[in-house]
Amino acid sequence: MTFGRNEHAIVHGGNIFKLGTRYSEPMRATYADRNGSLTSMVIGCYGIGITRTLACVIEDNHDEKGIVFPESVAPYRYHLVQIGTDAEISELAERLYTQLGAERVLYDDRDVTPRVKFSDADLLGMPHRITVSRRALAAGGVELTCRRTGVSKIVAPDAVDR
Repeated sequence: MTFGRNEHAIVHGGNIFKLGTRYSEPMRATYADRNGSLTSMVIGCYGIGITRTLACVIEDNHDEKGIVFPESVAPYRYHLVQIGTDAEISELAERLYTQLGAERVLYDDRDVTPRVKFSDADLLGMPHRITVSRRALAAGGVELTCRRTGVSKIVAPDAVDR
């Protein structure tokens, strides 16, 4: 089964299990062969599990930095990155997290360098990164970056989800 397609690859996500006669013999599931003898059926099954589906999504949606989740299957819509620990930045990041909802936001408030946070955000691949930083505040808001295109813009904090 073809799950997704782009100009580089066709991704297959199904799996097949040959079960042989393990289940058909106890169930007495038989058929008459050419000679009229009853013979146990050789059976199998197929399916698409969540882990294979996720692997297909990632194989079809990635770049050299990591995953690029489509919004329709992303675990979170936003990756909120807090750069700095002063009160204004912390309060704004917390407000955005509350406003957008924990089910839609992965919040990175770790005490690590901005480079580590941005690299991790690219690796994890949420559709949009929101950066709350002194630089973004000085420019008039927060930085909103599209993971797929890399395009960034400064938006008012209340306009992030519009």
